Amino acid sequence: MTSEFTSDFNVSRRQFLEQFGLGFGGLALTQLLAQDGLLAKAPSTTSKAHSIDLTPKTGNFPVQAKAIIQLFHHGGPSQMDLFDPKPELQKRGGEKYAKKFESFQPGSESNQLMASPFKFSRYGESGMDFSELVPHLGSVADDLCMVRSMYSEHNNHPQGMFMINTGKTFGGRPSLGAWVSYGLGTENQNLPAYVVLRDPEGYNNGGTRFWTNGWLPALYRGTEFSSRGAPVLNLRPGVDLPDGAQRNNLDLLAKLNEERRKRYPLDSRLDARLRHYELAARMQLSADRVVDLSGETAATRKLYGMDNPVTASYGKRCLMARRLVESGVRFVQVLTPVKTGRIAWDHHGKLKARLPVMTAMTDLPAAGLIRDLKSRGLLDETLVIWTGEFGRLPISQNKDGRDHNRHAFTLLMAGGGVKAGHIHGKTDEFGYRSAVNRVSVPDYLATVLHQLGLNHHKLTYPHNGRDETLTDPDVNHARVVSGILKRSAYL
Repeated sequence: MTSEFTSDFNVSRRQFLEQFGLGFGGLALTQLLAQDGLLAKAPSTTSKAHSIDLTPKTGNFPVQAKAIIQLFHHGGPSQMDLFDPKPELQKRGGEKYAKKFESFQPGSESNQLMASPFKFSRYGESGMDFSELVPHLGSVADDLCMVRSMYSEHNNHPQGMFMINTGKTFGGRPSLGAWVSYGLGTENQNLPAYVVLRDPEGYNNGGTRFWTNGWLPALYRGTEFSSRGAPVLNLRPGVDLPDGAQRNNLDLLAKLNEERRKRYPLDSRLDARLRHYELAARMQLSADRVVDLSGETAATRKLYGMDNPVTASYGKRCLMARRLVESGVRFVQVLTPVKTGRIAWDHHGKLKARLPVMTAMTDLPAAGLIRDLKSRGLLDETLVIWTGEFGRLPISQNKDGRDHNRHAFTLLMAGGGVKAGHIHGKTDEFGYRSAVNRVSVPDYLATVLHQLGLNHHKLTYPHNGRDETLTDPDVNHARVVSGILKRSAYL
């Protein structure tokens, strides 16, 4: 049998393999080079490339806020026990509800409506309702924008926390703080753009994944500051060095790094690492001073509850957050206390006893932060956010608790160009589902970026062949919620 065959191209099988085999090898080589990051990236068709640094950058339109302080409460704070009173739920508490609510874990099978054990009062000229557990937040009601119609996509803690922080329910994506750092840099080149203040007693659920840079350059990852001992971990040598030794070490390291940069010019990881070293050297001169609270007055320390052992730890971190944004840091996260656990607001049982423990530690410092920012003229340019990852169900679980609820939760904002003394949206008669002027998590993220002058459609980063965004608007249909803003570029 001959190996030749006739065709319109008049090419034999042997000739075909000789001429095209190298092409398959080239494809394989291209894939291997791409995996090692040695291929030049194709230019993005929709995004303007950012330099990998933290220099201040301008947004797409005039900013309303220069910085963000996010007070995050792991576990899912109960909206109908804190911010969203439901007369019908109070009236029918103890009844078995005919329709079935979505329950995540066992213990809610009876489908029995559970009235809130806490009383509500109206505060301020706005007449905003707050539970007896959060009277201090109630005292600043006229500075708050209360969004009662939030909803998310998942009932599990990890997925819910990924969603509220990265725009998707799965891990590995950049957090909001990382996107803000990438998009705007920082006004203070001696400090990180993104700082995380966790409880020094331990990590919350999810640990460091909560402030990840994902596939953005590592320079934009959150930097952990401590409110106990040295504020910045591993910033200084473990042992004292002779005069000039540290400078000599840094100079030698800079020369070695520059040689490697020339050999591997396309390796962004190296460039990010060099930026980290340079930032660390500058932080040695300024970080301790910025978070040193010794110069704060007794009145200010009391405002944050630092004179009370119950509120002192959380209050100290809230005060540190004010000092950081005052010094030009772009994004600060203050994480919830871990005294009652890593998911401290997760009250599947004993809600009446356990929820007051959390509010006692956090209510006064959060309100103190808002008052302090306002008195210093910083609230207008600082967006303060109070939130958890989702809410709770209107039915009882394990007799005296509530299960997770992705369909409704309440989020508070203050400053940064949002409407003050304003309630946005409504839930249904039991607080189970957002019903009026619903706000998705991607909507919320788009709105936060908007207040910083960033268009969520245009803040992109090339990854795996596409221009990624925080909100993925083509899929999530994310929109800026203009109804909560004093003014908007979209209006």
